[in-house]
Amino acid sequence: MASVVVTGGSGKAGRAAIKELLAHGHTVMNVDIAPPAEPLCHFMKADLNDQGQALEVLRQAAGTIDRRRMSLGVPTAVVHMAGIPAPGLVPDGTVFRNNLMTTYNIFTAATLLGLDRVVWASSETTYGLPFTRNPPAFAPVTEDHPLVPESTYALAKSLCEDMAREMHRWNPGTRFVALRISNIFEAHDYAQIPSFWADPAVRRWNLWSWVDSRDVGQACRLSVEADVPGADAFTIAAADTIMNRPSRALMAESFPDVPITRPIGEFETLLSIDRARRLLGYAPQFSWRDQHR
Repeated sequence: MASVVVTGGSGKAGRAAIKELLAHGHTVMNVDIAPPAEPLCHFMKADLNDQGQALEVLRQAAGTIDRRRMSLGVPTAVVHMAGIPAPGLVPDGTVFRNNLMTTYNIFTAATLLGLDRVVWASSETTYGLPFTRNPPAFAPVTEDHPLVPESTYALAKSLCEDMAREMHRWNPGTRFVALRISNIFEAHDYAQIPSFWADPAVRRWNLWSWVDSRDVGQACRLSVEADVPGADAFTIAAADTIMNRPSRALMAESFPDVPITRPIGEFETLLSIDRARRLLGYAPQFSWRDQHR
């Protein structure tokens, strides 16, 4: 079992990652600027914009985890979910500076301390969301799709993927797994989903994609456990779209000129999770359709 530091563990994705890791026997510590609403594991408050604090919390985590479970030493992995979670919440410059620098600081601390694995939150937005300037190049969108960030938020995520590849090149012992996470829903958010059905244009911005927070937690845990070499990226979405209309019909109406490169299931996600299924063992467990039939 791994000893794992989860940054941003008080937020939606981080909380789900902590629950999933604990449920599978891993030892976990939450590092966040805000205390958790639900105390799941040891919590340490830190501002990861400060490189010294980022390094120190990973160092201190070893001692804290040692006291809770003997002789684990330096944490095996860090799951970096901290950051401003979407564009438009604060000024662009603040988004860029915070998300780029906190990620740089965690990557640097992880490589200096010799951690085996860094799992971190990239974003579906790197593919060109909201697809207003340019449509997707093809569908379903795979990890081979060009990265064409259309916001400062997406630009920071794209640059962090470049940074992960270079830091792995400098430090081959630390492996990096970027999760291009779709729009996260929790179970209580399912009630709003029928409001999207009347007008497909409301959700065309991310090809009607979504993901349950618990499946994000699963993806984080699998990324810690899987034997993934180098610095890699995976799309993490639900297995289906958020709509009650077939995926092919949605594409024909909203993006008629975009080629469909393979057969797709009736309501199959248009942000492909095939690669995450194959290499991580990712298998989404949750769908809003179980509640809205």
